[in-house]
Amino acid sequence: MAEQQTYEFVEVKAGDILAERQQSWAGFTSFVTYSVVAIAVLLVGIYVFWG
Repeated sequence: MAEQQTYEFVEVKAGDILAERQQSWAGFTSFVTYSVVAIAVLLVGIYVFWG
């Protein structure tokens, strides 16, 4: 016969979800900020050297 599996359900609180989402959002905005700065530096470098 098939093995019986048991699942333990844990209460998820809104504060836990909110903290995780805020941390993810902070990481995403930090990544986007550094990406935009890197692209701007790259474009300025291209303009200076080959402009």
